Amino acid sequence: MKKESFARTVFQIALPVTLQSLLQFSFSVVDQVMIGQLGSYSIAAIGLGGKFVSLYSVVLAAIASAAGIMIAQYMGSQDEDSTDRSFYVNMAMSVGLAFLFVFLCTLFPDRIMAVYTKDETARKLAADYIRILALSFLPMAVSSIVTVMLRCMEHAALPLYAGVAALAFNTGFNYLLIFGKWFFPCMGVKGAAFATVLSQIAMCGILLYYYVRLRGRKNAAFRLEKMKEYLSCPLEYKKQYGKILGPILVCEFMWSLGENIYTVIYGNMGTEECAAMTMTIPVQTLMIGALSGLSQAVGILTGKSLGAGQYEKAFRESKKILGYGMTGAVFLSLCFLGVSRFYVRLYNVGPLLQEMTRYILVSFALVCPVKVLNMILGGGIIRSGGKTKYVMFIDMAGTWLFGVPLGFFGAFVLKLPVWHVYFLLSMEECVRLGISLIIFKKRSWMGRLG
Repeated sequence: MKKESFARTVFQIALPVTLQSLLQFSFSVVDQVMIGQLGSYSIAAIGLGGKFVSLYSVVLAAIASAAGIMIAQYMGSQDEDSTDRSFYVNMAMSVGLAFLFVFLCTLFPDRIMAVYTKDETARKLAADYIRILALSFLPMAVSSIVTVMLRCMEHAALPLYAGVAALAFNTGFNYLLIFGKWFFPCMGVKGAAFATVLSQIAMCGILLYYYVRLRGRKNAAFRLEKMKEYLSCPLEYKKQYGKILGPILVCEFMWSLGENIYTVIYGNMGTEECAAMTMTIPVQTLMIGALSGLSQAVGILTGKSLGAGQYEKAFRESKKILGYGMTGAVFLSLCFLGVSRFYVRLYNVGPLLQEMTRYILVSFALVCPVKVLNMILGGGIIRSGGKTKYVMFIDMAGTWLFGVPLGFFGAFVLKLPVWHVYFLLSMEECVRLGISLIIFKKRSWMGRLG
């Protein structure tokens, strides 16, 4: 593939994925900024509730990641039956996961939030938030797998269009339900949750429409009829699927659990510290989302090359995308350092909380390039070969051997300010990057399914 052709292909996949990620992440920006007008308790409640829901999101993303690895490789080897089987098996797993978390968030929201904070007001608001938000889990599950399929079919722009519509729904209903505009009731935090539910339902409907239209109604109906056959997988397929999905599930769940431990640390440092961290979440997700398309692009392109047995091509293209990611991350970090002071003024909070938030954002800008390289290496390149256990060991070592101990040590032994604690525990990213680069250079991650 010529340089211009490769860059164009990366751009065609990465740009729509990036824009969709930004739109998806902007849901939290809209929620945070609007809820930010209601004070620190509401801000903290959104952050605490959202952190538990992130457990669902990352496990769902793990299933979608496994689906992407398998679908991309089977498309590369032109195995249509295995491609469709991967689609339906992962869809079934996603739907099952959604029902599990709906059950937990509907029946035990108060007990769950009691783990995160001792503040009764913030806990009650957060419990109400996740109880309602649970209604969005099923449409999210369906959307995630349909999105993977469309991207692997190189129709990455279609999920973007669905994301635009969902953002419009989310923003509009946030305004109406949070503040009680027109004839709608003033619901505060609950209104933000209902807006998210409605926007996710809309997105799911649009994606299913695109999928059926692209496949053709007759072909889509035929595939649905064969669902039982696809779900009755051969033993060899089950073993292969387990080797791919198992480490990803463990990795993503343990990583998210580590992130929840970090939230417990911030929450027990104080409500103000928790609110400050929550105010930084939209910016962190937007900056990572701005380069997430590269991770998706390298996963798809490398997976297809590996599926076709083109190992040297896969390695060469991976190095190019790593370079793109590093350049983009440094540029965005520098830009953000210049606007962080203005961002904190969007919130209706005191100057002390604004200053605390700004210091955290500066710390994030410093570690952002390392985070992006880890995202591309672990989330795209190394996983594309099906050797997902490598990423599991890397992430678990970084989070549980370095990040969590450093967080507790900094917060409760050294009693550092929250921005110092955040920077200290973020050093886990440097550990991950060092290990990932060694594995990447050795090429032991390369493999072909089937």
